[in-house]
Amino acid sequence: MLRQMRIILEMIKFEHTLFALPFAVMSAFLAARGVPSLDKLFWILVAMVGARSCAMAFNRLADARYDAENPRTKMRAVPAGLVSRRAVWVFTVVSGALLIVAAWRLNPLAFALSPVALATIMGYSLSKRFTSLSHAWLGLSLAIAPVGAWIAVRGRFDVLPLLLAAIVLLWVSGFDIIYACQDVEFDRARRLRSVPARMGVRGALVVSTWLHVVMFGLLASLPMVAASQDVRLGLPYGIGILLVAALLVYEHAIVKPHDLSRVNAAFFTLNGAISLVLMGVCIVDVVF
Repeated sequence: MLRQMRIILEMIKFEHTLFALPFAVMSAFLAARGVPSLDKLFWILVAMVGARSCAMAFNRLADARYDAENPRTKMRAVPAGLVSRRAVWVFTVVSGALLIVAAWRLNPLAFALSPVALATIMGYSLSKRFTSLSHAWLGLSLAIAPVGAWIAVRGRFDVLPLLLAAIVLLWVSGFDIIYACQDVEFDRARRLRSVPARMGVRGALVVSTWLHVVMFGLLASLPMVAASQDVRLGLPYGIGILLVAALLVYEHAIVKPHDLSRVNAAFFTLNGAISLVLMGVCIVDVVF
């Protein structure tokens, strides 16, 4: 059982919870206008881990047939037979239940919305079968994080977390388009839908660039919207978004239509750094 669990955690890239989790923590600090209670932070973290683990495990189950046919993914745990489908299903259900329990412990609105969150994040795994906007669906799935954390702290919707959600949606959509460029021929052959399969690698990279340009514009507007919520973002945040701009420029510079060899660096390393930078500068600004 321990071996199966280790394989499942490797399979779902548990460490990549890093992408959405910093935005949830950032939103919680902004909502609290300081340090949230440890109880709130704990259950927000539990909800995030449960949601992300459920979504990724279900994704591996839903895509197992395609993963087995794709040379890039055929050695993933499920198609390679390293872990049983039953074990992954159990992990998926338990992880989903963890999200619901955490939401129940936070407040009634979070609990009421938890099934909607689950349906959204699990629906992404089926979206490539019928829409080229699957990248935006993934973005929406991660964009739930800052909204959910805000609701966990304040118990209501506000403009600021919705702006954070839009930022996450654009950011994730942009880098997922870059990642999907690796499978353009496979997707076309299997009639799976994506922006690269529809527009080609060159066109997809242009779309990704513009999504990140708009995302940066929203980042620049965040202090003004935060001020309307009586949250101050100053010099640390300003320095942080300049660093984010530099990381985004570098991300697009290292991926070329004729050279996708550095897609993994652009996808994992740089985007992980972006989320951590934004979380760090927001916490510094709000707390100090």
